[in-house]
Amino acid sequence: MKITTETIQRAKESGNPVMDGNQATFIWEGNHAPAITGDFNNWDSSSTKFTRVSPRLHPASAKPTFSCTLTFPRDAYIEYAFDSPISKKRFLDPLNHNSLNNGVGGRNNFFYMPEGKPSPLTRRRAGMPAGEVTNHRVSTWMMDGKGERTVHLYHPPVQERVPLLIVYDGTNYLRRGKLAIIVDNLIAQKRIHPIAMAFLQNGGPRRSVEYFCSDATLAWLDHEVIPLARRELNLLDVKRHPGAYGVLGASAGGLMSLYTGLRMPEIFGKVLTQSGVSSWEGRDFATVDLVKHKHAREIQIWLDAGKFEWQWLLKDNRRMKALLKENGYQFVYCEYSGGHNYTSWRNDIWRGLEAMLPLG
Repeated sequence: MKITTETIQRAKESGNPVMDGNQATFIWEGNHAPAITGDFNNWDSSSTKFTRVSPRLHPASAKPTFSCTLTFPRDAYIEYAFDSPISKKRFLDPLNHNSLNNGVGGRNNFFYMPEGKPSPLTRRRAGMPAGEVTNHRVSTWMMDGKGERTVHLYHPPVQERVPLLIVYDGTNYLRRGKLAIIVDNLIAQKRIHPIAMAFLQNGGPRRSVEYFCSDATLAWLDHEVIPLARRELNLLDVKRHPGAYGVLGASAGGLMSLYTGLRMPEIFGKVLTQSGVSSWEGRDFATVDLVKHKHAREIQIWLDAGKFEWQWLLKDNRRMKALLKENGYQFVYCEYSGGHNYTSWRNDIWRGLEAMLPLG
């Protein structure tokens, strides 16, 4: 994008970035331009720089002005921030009032490109039947001694018996991911089979221990979570309907979702993994070996990943896609124009729900 006086004025009046087609331009006024970091450069503040704008384009009394123009898909959702060259600290763009805590990396600025927008499924419509969410406490002795943890159960607005969807990182999916509202909409629009859900709270600092292919977590599901869900919800009997239940997670939760399906296919025959991890610092997780040995090939799998993921993670998902295909699994793989955050996941999850839980 050619920088003009109008570009600078638009940024001051309407905020960063100024968009033109598939380009987004950021403006900065000050003696020292920051570095811009975000989904588009793996949050590497050394790779994307501002450049000085000609003094002819702004008043002589004004501070020095800098710009940075980046190219994105027209439907992209992007998160970013600035890094100070002086303090070496990250801060928000003063010309963009849109910011959020995305649940995985602190507070960032965000924007949608011209053809991108939040999913309309995250908005509750007047008169739409709504499921009920109830809170319960369950023991976690299998994972962390004598503790207890909250499990949120979603009761769909239907009378018949339904399958269960286990949701790892459930508190984030419920609040940031707005999954209960999305499912209410999809059920009301008859786009998915009605489901119940169990939103599982993660272990905080113990999350990686619980989600990196943990059999203790599977035991917790078997002995605490599923019995609770059977008591409180009107569920299909998996002995009569093997593999009828599903499991969902993102990032390490996506890894744990795939591991759950591969290890418990008689219960969890439908796996949804968003931005799932398959390796860490060059070492594969157990899911890779299970897939290579064609374990539980009867399960159905949905994988999605952002085009602006950390590059190693996007490659990891593409590698898992190839492994699943090579070993004869039933799966759907999708990439969206976003990064590693709950906004991107909630905007795309309806595709996975429709694929794994079709009506009829």
